Amino acid sequence: MAGLPQWLATGALVVQLCSVGLAQTKPSGTIPLSTIVESVEKTHLEAHAKNPYQVVREYRLSGAHDSSSNSNVVAEITFMPPSKEQYRIEKSSGSSRGQQVVRHVLDHEVEASLNRNQARSALSRDNYDFEYLGEALLGGQPCYLLSLKPKRKEKELISGQAWVEKGSLIVRQVEGDLAKSPSWWLRKVHVKLAFGDMGGTIVETSMEAVADVRVVGPHTLTSHILDYRNAEEVASIAKSPTFSSHR
Repeated sequence: MAGLPQWLATGALVVQLCSVGLAQTKPSGTIPLSTIVESVEKTHLEAHAKNPYQVVREYRLSGAHDSSSNSNVVAEITFMPPSKEQYRIEKSSGSSRGQQVVRHVLDHEVEASLNRNQARSALSRDNYDFEYLGEALLGGQPCYLLSLKPKRKEKELISGQAWVEKGSLIVRQVEGDLAKSPSWWLRKVHVKLAFGDMGGTIVETSMEAVADVRVVGPHTLTSHILDYRNAEEVASIAKSPTFSSHR
């Protein structure tokens, strides 16, 4: 199906967590929302990757009514701040469709890393209206829960919620529907992105995207980190003449 590899351009969504806009509503019984958001901006600016690192992710594609698409893919992704990224498919099993989808996601992620003008996909006042919803536990950690309401129907924006950890003021999870479907083949795409602090860098630790694909039904793509390598372990890559923002 020609349109299927276009259904999960989730790499661009990670960039949204580097900038969160202000809102002036004051949550009842807690600090003002503007203070929460300002702190999130500062925390993520300081934690944004300044040194090279590498992650190994496992991706799994499965179809609720179409087992022929089931597949596993393991990819090694190298980040070279400020604007270089490359990946390598280490192994793949099952349907070739899974590798097509993963390559599309990672190609989009590489493209996003080269584009320093991320304003239209950032969690900012230009793109979102924010609302304080209360407090909630996420993985046993108390969080501020914020509503995200996109101001435009674009595939890089999410209509949903963000969980901000109270202690660190790091965005730990974003979940919701893409404001616009990336393809005619997709009726709806629901995404859940989780983030963690690894060596002082905010990293996407897991992802789940469920797409209602026309004709073949729901498909799910998930990913999680198998390994993380810090700057010392990957520093030699930066000196390699073969390094590029390619697969």
